[in-house]
This record gives sequence, C-alpha cells and structure tokens, in this order.
Amino acid sequence: MWISRLSLRNYRSYPELDLEFEPGVTTFVADNGTGKTNIVEAIGYLAHQRSHRVAFDAPLVNESAQTATVSALVNRDQRHATVEVSIQSKGANRARVNRSPVKMKEILGLVSCVVFAPEDLSLVRGEPAERRSWIDTLVVSRNPRYASVITDFERALKQRNALLKRLREERDPGLEATLDIWNMAYADSASELVFGRQKILADIVEPLQNNFAYIAADARLERQGIKARYDSRIDYSQVESAAECRELLLAALERRRTTEIERGLTLHGPGRDDLALTIGDHPAKGYASHGETWSLALAMQLAGWDLLSSDAGSAAEQPVLVLDDVFAELDTGRRSRLASRITEAEQVFITAAVDGDLPKGLEGRKIGQERLLP
Repeated sequence: MWISRLSLRNYRSYPELDLEFEPGVTTFVADNGTGKTNIVEAIGYLAHQRSHRVAFDAPLVNESAQTATVSALVNRDQRHATVEVSIQSKGANRARVNRSPVKMKEILGLVSCVVFAPEDLSLVRGEPAERRSWIDTLVVSRNPRYASVITDFERALKQRNALLKRLREERDPGLEATLDIWNMAYADSASELVFGRQKILADIVEPLQNNFAYIAADARLERQGIKARYDSRIDYSQVESAAECRELLLAALERRRTTEIERGLTLHGPGRDDLALTIGDHPAKGYASHGETWSLALAMQLAGWDLLSSDAGSAAEQPVLVLDDVFAELDTGRRSRLASRITEAEQVFITAAVDGDLPKGLEGRKIGQERLLP
C-alpha cells in the first residue's frame, strides 16, 4: 500500500500542511526542530492510534486548538480510501473513512505502517513494558480484533487489582468470593493475548535472526546470532491453544491467591511477561554495545515489516516503512545494507537532518526544509 496525500490540521507545529507522495522512497531533509518527525509520527498514528514518541495524545494537538486532524489517501492497487482521525486534547477521538463517521477501532488495518525511530532503542535497553508494547502492536496489526482483546484485558486487570487491594485491607469472605468471577474474566482475555503473542513470536524469530545477521554482517561471527524467547512465570512452551493458556493461568492465580491478596496486586499474566533477547551467549539488555543495540532494535522492526508483508501477500498490502532519523546513528556498512534492504518496500519515508546522514546512492524524492517549515 502507499499514501498519495497527507493532510495535517493543528497537528503539533503544523496549523496546516498538505503533502502529496508517490510510491518509493521519500526523504524529509531539514534541521532538527523543523517538524519532519511530526509528519511521519502522524502517519504512524493513523496506523496504530498512538504516537511512537509520547504516551498520550494531548501533545499532538497544536496549543492554539482543541482538535488536531490527520487525513491520508491510502491506495491498494485500484482501491482508494481517505482515512481521517480527529485527535482531541480532551475527550474521545473520532474517525472517518471517505468522510463517513466510523468507530476508531474500525480504521485499524486500513493504514498499515511500521515505524523505526531512535526511541526504539528502548526495545533493547528499556523495561519489559516496551517489548510488550512492540509485540502487542504486531499482534493488533496482524489481527485488528486483538485491539478489543487488549482493552478487555486492561479493564479486567484494573478491576482485579482494585479488588485485591480491598481484600488486602479487609479479608471479607463475601468480597473474596467475587475474586473467582474476576479471575475468569481476567483469564479469558489474558490467555487470548498470551496466545496471540506466542504465535507472533513463533513466526517472527526467523526473520528477526536473518535481519540482525544481515545488518550486523561485519560483527564477529559469535555476535551475529540472536535468540528471542517469551519470558513468563508460567511455562507456556507446550501450549497449542488459548484455552490451554487459560487453564495454566487460572492454576497459577489459584496457587498465588494468598500472596496476591497480601500484596494487593496481580502477579501473573501478560502484564508481567517479557521478551528475552539474547546476542551470542549474553542477554542483549546490559551486554549489547551501542551498535548492537541499534542493529537489534532495527532488526526487530524490519522483522515486523517482513512478517506483515508476508501476510499481505502482495505489494498492494505491504505496510509503509518509516525510518525516523535512523541513518545518522549507523556506520557506513550498516547504512548501505539498510538502504538496500528498504528498497523492497512499496513506500518508504525517511527523515534526516542533513544529506550527509543518508546513504550514498539512495534514490527517491526529497522534500526539503523550505517545504516543511510551518
């Protein structure tokens, strides 16, 4: 798929911006602070309904307005659709497709996009929540119905934790009886999410390994191999269905019932799990060099793009690929290998501060500072 037109209204630094694109590579080259990252962030927002830079939406709305609008004309062969999101500084966001109002969840999948940005170094260095968010984004991108599963899980977890805190203060038998009800509700959605993550991980391991080996081709042989494993207090390694995940989770909740009440906190489930990443014989977190960290984070996002592209089956359904200020941090060899890799995508957006940050020979349309200034 590719985006032929992008319109921003009161989005971050842009009171108004309209851009037209073609398939292939488009580079935004301008000084830092010009607003180029705002543009690719807006494209990612249409795909994922969240920013890759901030955890909430208020900063996306220009300070002079209450609503920001992002609209894109999306093309898949002969099919075209205008997808629009109105982001509220306060209140619920709204969506439209071809000018007709729809629910926000109904636009998931209409814009497919994989974003790599400097913030993604936290996939390797950061806390487990960063890696959970990465794999959950892939789960939803692959199957948008999981957005509702995650919403149900987060709601059940919040209610269950609230009940556990009350039981910690007052061990009332009648109140405790309701814990079994919330265990069931929690396990229903949690087990679906865990199994969705397991399926993604099983399918992404090979492209993840291949991408890392390719990008880090000049590293020592023993530092070119990586492993990725779902890390949980519950052993899900033999499960073949969400129902089996559910039984294991319910059994774990029952075993830790007293401890959870004493602590007033849920101790098992997808909100406590992690993705264990290993380079060679050592954990990536804490052991990876700066270059290895960049290479692994980049390999993770490229593997996600490979997986979604494979599911799509044709260039008409491939995700758009966004590289936000990435090349400046890579050495010459990694720049060249990455540049040859991204040409497989139907449409690529790249931001850079100066032309020198881009690989030599990278072809495509360039949008300069004069066009990007608000």
